[in-house]
Amino acid sequence: MRRLLAVFPLALALALWLSPQLLAQGKDKKEDATVRSVQGTVTDEAGQPVQGAVVHLKNTKNLQIRSFITRPEGVYSFQGLSTNVDYELKAESQGASSDVRTLSVFDSRKKAIINLKLNKK
Repeated sequence: MRRLLAVFPLALALALWLSPQLLAQGKDKKEDATVRSVQGTVTDEAGQPVQGAVVHLKNTKNLQIRSFITRPEGVYSFQGLSTNVDYELKAESQGASSDVRTLSVFDSRKKAIINLKLNKK
C-alpha cells in the first residue's frame, strides 16, 4: 500500500505534465474550417505536363498575387487559402498561357483540384 501511495503522486504529476501536450496534438488533427488549398497540373496543348510553368494565384478581394513554379510533373499547389475569398488561377510558360480559372467561395472542397491547360497565342 505504501508503494502505491508513493507512486501515485509521481503518476499524477506525469499525467498533469503530459495533458497539455496531448490536448495540443488533438487540436492539430482538427482542420480549420476557414482554410483550404488548391492544386493541379499544368499541361501543354498535347496534354503533356509542363515543368517550370509559372502559376499565378490572385486574391480577388485584396488583389494580392502569389506565384508557384511547377515541378517536373507539372504540379503546382497553394496552401492556407481563405474560404471567404475568390481566387483566380492562370499559368504561363514560354509565351503560352492558360485561361483564367476561378476558385469560388461557393466551392466547398477543402482541397480543390484545378488543372490548367496552356494555349499558344
